Amino acid sequence: MDPDLVRHVAATTGLPGAVAARVVADIVAHFGETTEEFVRRRHRELKNADRRNDEIWPRIAAELEDRVVAPGEVSLRRLRRIVYG
Repeated sequence: MDPDLVRHVAATTGLPGAVAARVVADIVAHFGETTEEFVRRRHRELKNADRRNDEIWPRIAAELEDRVVAPGEVSLRRLRRIVYG
């Protein structure tokens, strides 16, 4: 973990250093997900929320476009293949 980033977060938020370090670690872990891990996790979450696949695939595709490091355009077919093989 980058100590300069932790110091910056602590200084700009007023959080104690240990809390700032945990926040940075959580953010890095969140954005460290691969595209495949993200797609599988979101599909599972949306299915558990009783969403249907015809609603899920376009939603996941839109969410991927908003990621900090977007993977580029991902077809709905590719999304289905990530989840179902």
